[in-house]
Order: sequence, then C-alpha cells, then structure tokens
Amino acid sequence: MNDYLSELRVLTAHAQNRRTETGIPRVAMVQGEIPEHQLAAVYDPMINLILQGGKSMTVGGQTLHYDPATYFVMSVDLPAAGVVHPAASGEPYLALSLTLDPRMLAELLADLPDPAGQAGPKRAFSVAATTPELLGAWVRLLRLMRSPEDIPALAPAYEREILYRVLRGAMGWMLRDIATPDSALARVNRAIQRLRRDYTRPLRMDTLAQEAAMSLSAFHRHFKAVTNLSPLQYQKQLRLLQARTLLVAAGYSVTRAAHEVGYESPTQFSREYARAFGLAPSKDAARLVLGLRAREG
Repeated sequence: MNDYLSELRVLTAHAQNRRTETGIPRVAMVQGEIPEHQLAAVYDPMINLILQGGKSMTVGGQTLHYDPATYFVMSVDLPAAGVVHPAASGEPYLALSLTLDPRMLAELLADLPDPAGQAGPKRAFSVAATTPELLGAWVRLLRLMRSPEDIPALAPAYEREILYRVLRGAMGWMLRDIATPDSALARVNRAIQRLRRDYTRPLRMDTLAQEAAMSLSAFHRHFKAVTNLSPLQYQKQLRLLQARTLLVAAGYSVTRAAHEVGYESPTQFSREYARAFGLAPSKDAARLVLGLRAREG
C-alpha cells in the first residue's frame, strides 16, 4: 500500500490549498492549509481519500477522524465542519475526492448480486480502512492526468473500479442504499434535496415527510439516523453556512445576509450564528477576511 500512496502523492504534488481540478470528471485534489470557512460547508456526496496528514469531519455533533490508512464516505449532501492536519513529519495535508455519480452507481449495482446479511447503521457518512485494491484503482485513475487524451475512454472504467471496491467493502451498504430508490436513505435524500432548494422558506415537516414517502414519525427517525441532525437543525445549518459565505465572500451586511437566507429577525440570526461559529457574524466575518488577506499577502 505504501508504494501506491507514494505514487499518488507524486501525482497530486501540484494540488493547491483549495479544490484543484484534475481534468478527470468528478475527481479533485487539495493540499496544505485550507481557509476555515471553506471547511465548514455543505459537502456533496463523495469518497474522500487522504494521502498525507489527517482530517476531522464533524456532522451533527459527531466527529470522525481519518488519515492515509482510511477513507471517508458521504452518500448525501451534508452540512459539516472539517479540520485538516499536516503529517507528523511536517508534510502538508494532501487529499483526493471523488464526487459520487448516482447513475454510475446504479448501473454498477445492476451487475452485482445483493450481499447476504450486509447491514449497518443507516447513517450517510462513515470511515473505513483502505485496501491495496482500492488504492490501486485510484492510482490507475490518477495516472490519466499524464495522458489527458485517454481520460474519456479510460476514466469511467477506473471510476467504476473505485466504486466497486467501496461497494465490496465495509461502506458498501451505504452506496447501495443511496442508489436504491426505495431505501430509507434514498427517500430521506429526496427530502434533503427539497431542503437544499427551499432552505430559505419556512419548514413544512409534512411536506418533507411526503417527499420521503414516510409517516411524520418515521421521517423524523430516519432523517436523524441518516444525517445526525433533525430536519430543523439541517435547515438552520444550511442557512448559517450560506450566510457566512455571503458575509465573507460577498461583503453582505449582517441584516442583508440574514434576510437573504430566510431569517425574519436579524437578532435571532446573530444569536444562532454566534452559537454555531463562536462569534457574532460581523466579528467572525472580519476575522475570516483578515485570515484570507494574510494568506494572500
């Protein structure tokens, strides 16, 4: 496995401290320190593989840690906060991500038998141990950066191999569930997509439950199991994360940002923002902007 990791580190050595495209569809890389507000975000469904250093991901109060011996899977859109760490020997954090393609997953599942007795907690995020077979598939995919003309023909095959290795591993049930339309995970995901579209509007729990084709009580139970958040907490995090982006990246005032993301009361917004991020909105935004300028300068 060390040989595979070493080659992947060489292949991704030019990554920057932000999402860096590889030229391979859905595959990106990142290296070094990452601005704090970029690590607190709504993450797309993905497989995240660390090559150097470590990362902590917190979703709904639960924190998972992973490093080059493990990989992280997230099968639905989730608001989360991340913290990255350099390697103990001083090398910068370095990681790869593959955004999940539901259509490719569904096509792959059609060719695989249903596993007997494979089960697990129905949450949508977890960490599993890497294997030589999985790392080998990543190496074959990333080598295509050296021959871009081969990407259209070969990248889908190597991506399928990565998904296959994950499907056959400890997190396979998670990818199966999200690609199976009638699973509880997939039905909760339909409600999540509604929440993401309409997060600025008042929350109607009966509409979300209907979206998930569940009773209200079953919807609450499954939503919490999948996301580690209640629907109301999920909506609140969507609003606060978007407001933070507007404050930092677009220079919005606190009142304008509050109204833009659906708050009627800027006072309530400021209170919930401070509870989430530790500082009042204006102070937090000023701190983050200063940090960005210091990196650029």
